[in-house]
Amino acid sequence: MDVFECIKGRRSIRAFKPDPISEEDLRKILDAAIHAPSAGNLQSWEFIVVRDKERKLQLARAALNQMFIAEAPVVIVVCANLERSGRGYGERGRTLYCIQDTAAATQNILLAAYALGYGTCWVGAFREDQARKILKLPHGIRPVAIIPVGRPAESPAPRPRMSLDRVVHYETFREEAKT
Repeated sequence: MDVFECIKGRRSIRAFKPDPISEEDLRKILDAAIHAPSAGNLQSWEFIVVRDKERKLQLARAALNQMFIAEAPVVIVVCANLERSGRGYGERGRTLYCIQDTAAATQNILLAAYALGYGTCWVGAFREDQARKILKLPHGIRPVAIIPVGRPAESPAPRPRMSLDRVVHYETFREEAKT
């Protein structure tokens, strides 16, 4: 699939078919994640793959009752490894770079899954402390994104986008663009 087709065609999916995801496809998706750019190539991410029904249900509840998460055959939780990033960049690594790294990995997951015919949704609204307990995450590993993955049971229309003229600035920020 052409990269531009993939970027423009991907949608947030909130309804999934029960079809399983092959281990081969899952590995391709995760391999795409680890090929994301990262600050200093520290690769300050960890990925938790959840297939257990009860654990997916718990994550859905922790995600402010977004129950579609539990419907997906697989849920990938993208986590930031704060210490790995901090070793390279101190506090800025622990508070910013590891978040940027996981965001890049998350986008790769979304695009790779779409290219393989799967639907995903980037879920950032969740109770972090609950997700940490559900996943038994050690100190220094922070859950950043919950991504349900499965065959889509819906085909959402494209959402409107702001024009380039409104959001692109050359050299300096244009005041009239703030609104």
